[in-house]
Amino acid sequence: MSRIILKLSGEALAGPKGKGFDLDTVKMVAGQVRQLVEAGHDIGIVIGGGNFWRGRTGNEIDRVKADQIGMLATVMNCIYVSEVFRTEGMRTMVTTPFVCGAFTHLFSKDLVNEEFEKGTVIFFAGGTGHPYFSTDTGVVLRAIEVEAEVILLAKNIDGVYDSDPAVNPDARRYGILPIDDVISQNLQAVDMTASILARDNKMPMRVFALQEENSIVKAASGDFNGTTIIV
Repeated sequence: MSRIILKLSGEALAGPKGKGFDLDTVKMVAGQVRQLVEAGHDIGIVIGGGNFWRGRTGNEIDRVKADQIGMLATVMNCIYVSEVFRTEGMRTMVTTPFVCGAFTHLFSKDLVNEEFEKGTVIFFAGGTGHPYFSTDTGVVLRAIEVEAEVILLAKNIDGVYDSDPAVNPDARRYGILPIDDVISQNLQAVDMTASILARDNKMPMRVFALQEENSIVKAASGDFNGTTIIV
């Protein structure tokens, strides 16, 4: 069995509405994660905040404050999704890198390892806890800290391409992609900070489209439609 960290974009969880949550999508994710837990895998989850807040797109407020709002958006997402998971029969815990009252648990590796032993799905909310770092960096950091085997990146697109497929109909999707190429070509599978952190700590990633049938389970097995980023 393995330890897997799953990254979900906030936009993907919003479904066709583009904002907030699409309950059917969240339940679809819950059903697949439950299969992995029942198979004996340790599952950690990071969720972006883009279904609530895209503060980096404007200059109306200070960047630090915008990033803090984004961190809180990820906390809201994790609390909501974790509760849906609980209704689907899973034990969950939401952790943050900063104190959030009684809403969450303060992250520590020891606590996470204890909960993984109980079959708990751990939600890593709040990013790194610092501005100027994205949830991409947060997911790689947590995966390294808890010694995960792989990161699964569930997106609205079915892999990493050499150009934007929405603009270029001849864009080519990579099947296997070295992390050095992601960095040198700035392919943005994850942001540059996260890419370098993954490379330096030999953390592989798999990129796939969330909406494809049974996509998370297939990505966990390695037999999936998407891109494997090797280190």
